[in-house]
Amino acid sequence: MPEAEHKEPKAGPILLTGGTGRLGTALRGLMPGLIAPGREELDITDLCSVERALMRYQPQVVVHAAAYTNVARAETKKALCWRVNVEGTRNLVRAALKCNLHFVHISTDYVFWGDRGGYREDDPVGPVRNYYALSKLAAEEVVRVLPRHLVIRTSFRPSPWPYPVAYTDLYTSQDYLEVIAPQIALALQNLARIPYHTLHIATERKSVYELAKRTRPDVRPASKQEAGVSLPEDISLDVSRWKLQMALLESISK
Repeated sequence: MPEAEHKEPKAGPILLTGGTGRLGTALRGLMPGLIAPGREELDITDLCSVERALMRYQPQVVVHAAAYTNVARAETKKALCWRVNVEGTRNLVRAALKCNLHFVHISTDYVFWGDRGGYREDDPVGPVRNYYALSKLAAEEVVRVLPRHLVIRTSFRPSPWPYPVAYTDLYTSQDYLEVIAPQIALALQNLARIPYHTLHIATERKSVYELAKRTRPDVRPASKQEAGVSLPEDISLDVSRWKLQMALLESISK
């Protein structure tokens, strides 16, 4: 059963946070009408800055893609990670509560423990493996106080694979940015037709090493034990809900 019925949003701009990040840059290329203020204009860790930006642009939709995403460094930079991922999200939500806008939050597969894989949208989240995951889980719960929200859990990498090694003992449904970003753009362009509060946008289950080999044939196999931070065994997401929704949206657009 659908989680919620969304009313058709009024025509209006879509404001994007994190517009200079990997996903944000890709989305701006796919959706030229996005408004993506720089940090000097929209600092999500500053509530006054957030309120000024929303007042200035009057968006009907906010897409929150800004985040602290360095999983290993988050273990030693906990205050910064929390300030960006949790307090930043809280500032946006506090401002959004006054605007009745549609809020899209880009989240992560790491909100699950990650021992069995195949996680569905309505599976219980946590416990978490690391501090980054804790901050993203807390941010999700902050977003859910908004009546009109969509949490998109996803995972992506730049192409080609950016590291000399890849883990053979970590399974995932992540994919390359050029695969994931167009799917997220499709969802953003059809928010009114998505009757859910949570979506998993990812691809099929595979090892990280299998993913890496697709774009970097010389990548060396490695174990996640070498990462220096606790990582899951199988963090893959069930994407059947999104597959059905995507097929419907694509049929409508033909």
